[in-house]
Amino acid sequence: MDGPGSPNTPEFFIAELVRTDRLHQLFRQSVSAVFGSFLAAVMLCWLCWDTFDHAIATGWLVLLSLASLLRISMFVRYFRSPEADRTPQRWERIYWLTLVLSASIWGGGALVLMPADNLMSQALVMLFTVGMSVSAVSCYSAYRYMTLVSIGLVLLPCTFWLLFQQSAMQVGIALAVLVFTSFVASATRSLACALETAFRLSREMEQAHSISTRAAHTDELTGLKNRRAFFEHAQQLYNDCQRNRLNLCAVMLDMDHFKRINDTHGHQVGDQVLRQMGLVISSSFRDTDVHGRLGGEEFAVLLPDTSLEVAVKIAEQLVAAIAGLMTEPVHGITASLGVASTDAGNKDLHSLMHSADQALYRAKALGRNQVAVAP
Repeated sequence: MDGPGSPNTPEFFIAELVRTDRLHQLFRQSVSAVFGSFLAAVMLCWLCWDTFDHAIATGWLVLLSLASLLRISMFVRYFRSPEADRTPQRWERIYWLTLVLSASIWGGGALVLMPADNLMSQALVMLFTVGMSVSAVSCYSAYRYMTLVSIGLVLLPCTFWLLFQQSAMQVGIALAVLVFTSFVASATRSLACALETAFRLSREMEQAHSISTRAAHTDELTGLKNRRAFFEHAQQLYNDCQRNRLNLCAVMLDMDHFKRINDTHGHQVGDQVLRQMGLVISSSFRDTDVHGRLGGEEFAVLLPDTSLEVAVKIAEQLVAAIAGLMTEPVHGITASLGVASTDAGNKDLHSLMHSADQALYRAKALGRNQVAVAP
C-alpha cells in the first residue's frame, strides 16, 4: 500500500506541483534582483567614492558584473527552455549556486570596502546592505531558506565587523541591524508558509475540479464516457472530420440477452459483466477514437479517418474478444454490433448514429453475436 510520501499518491503529486509553482514564481519575481543588486553597488560606490579604495571598488564592480551576467544567462536559458524542462530538479540547484555566488560577492565586497574611519560611509554601506536584504524578501519569498541565506551573506559580514568596533555608535548600528534581521527572518517564515499554503490550496482546488469534471463525464460502472460526454465529444469529432474531409465510422454495440443475465444471476453479476465490457472496449481502440456507454448494455464507438472495411474488421475483432470473456458464473457472453460510415451519405451525427443503430438491429435479427453493416 502506498504511503503519504509515495510517488503514486495524490499528496506526493500535489507536493511536486507546489514545488514547481514555487520555482516558477522564483524566476518570475527575481529577474529584477540581478539588475537591482548591481545598480545598488554602483550607487554605493558613487556616493562613497572618496572614502573607498578605488582599485578594490573597481574590482568589486567587475566581479558583480560577471556574476550578474552569469545570472542573466541562467534566466535566459530558463525562459527559453520548454515548459516541461522547467523542473525544480533541474533548476533549483543552479539558482542556489548563482545566488550564493552573487550574494557572497556583494557582502564580502561591502566588508572589504568598509572604511575604518568614516562613520557616514559606514552608515551608508549598512543602509545599502539592509536595502538589499529587504529586496531579497520580495524576490525570494517563495523559498524561505534561500531568502535567509542571501540576507545572511549580504548583511552579516559588515554587521559583525561593526559589532566588534570600539565606538558605541557602530555597535548600536550593528545591534539595530541584528534586531531588524530577526524580524525579517520571522516575517520570511510566515510569508513562505503563506505562499506554500496558497499554492497548495490552488492545486488541491484544481485537482478537485478535475475529479468532479471527470466524475460528471464518466460512467461509474465501466469507466467509459457517459451518454452526455460521449455525444459532446462525438459532435466535436464529427465536425473535425467534416472540416478535414475525413471519413468517420460509427459502431453501435448491444450485449445479447443481458436481461437474462440479470434475471438469472443477479445484478451484481450483471454489473461485473458490464465492467468487463468497459475494459475490453477501452483497450481495443485508439486514443483518437471516442467511445462510451449510452445506457444499460448499449455502447457506441466513433472511428475517425477509418474506412468502412477497416471498421468492420475492428468490430469483428471486438465480437471475438467479447466472446472470450469469462465472468463466473456467466458463460457465453456475446454482443451484436452495427457499423455505419459517413461515406454512405449520412449528413449529420444523428443520421450516422441512427444508421449504425439500424445495422445493430439487423445484426440481432440475423441471429446475434455478429456484425452488420448499414446499407
